[in-house]
Amino acid sequence: MADINFYFDPICPFAWMTSKWIRIVQGQRGYTVDWRFISLRQINAHLDYDSHFPPEYEAQHTAGLRLLRVASAVREKHGREAIGPLYAAFGARILETAPDESRQPGWQGTPALAADALTEAGLPAALAEFLDDTSRDAEIQAESDEALALTGRDVGTPIIHFEPPQGVAFFGPVISRLPDEEQAGVLWDHVVGLARFPGFAELKRSLREQPQLRSFGVTAQEPGRTEDWHAGSRRLKH
Repeated sequence: MADINFYFDPICPFAWMTSKWIRIVQGQRGYTVDWRFISLRQINAHLDYDSHFPPEYEAQHTAGLRLLRVASAVREKHGREAIGPLYAAFGARILETAPDESRQPGWQGTPALAADALTEAGLPAALAEFLDDTSRDAEIQAESDEALALTGRDVGTPIIHFEPPQGVAFFGPVISRLPDEEQAGVLWDHVVGLARFPGFAELKRSLREQPQLRSFGVTAQEPGRTEDWHAGSRRLKH
């Protein structure tokens, strides 16, 4: 059993930032990580996207689900250890590239991107054919439900379960800047220490900096613009 179960949607920039931090901590502490699935498209299926999210979100969340179908096929055919490198390859192409206004919403879930990521991860590019395999949605939904059962449903991605099955689980932490090597371990100890207190429920602020990712046009040398988020969206409820 892994030391950390990390539930991710490959489309989520904040999950990606947290995953980069977790990889630093993993290297420092010798933790094993099981990279698991949670689909933003599925956990938001009950919502009206037009009223709850910016216009591009439905296509983006659907792209994330498409990539998780590919990941599901990879896990079945090549084992759980193949998911970490695949997630890294997805993230590099989706979130570590400069903005391009010519791209259509949902470009992240295209066969070309999936095939390139698979190749980088040392996997057969032909597995991109599973983008449209809806028979895998039940497995992804079950894993998404598993993640939400650990935290409650009013959360997003990522969800981290430390020392499963009895250890602590929590949403996030949502971070916009990547800690350095020294900060990474300190942040981890504080987060886990807080989460381990039995009476702890939530520590939150809705103000977020845009993450230091090329896809947001933000470099590692500058803070991103501060935005007010609500329920995982930059669109405020009325």
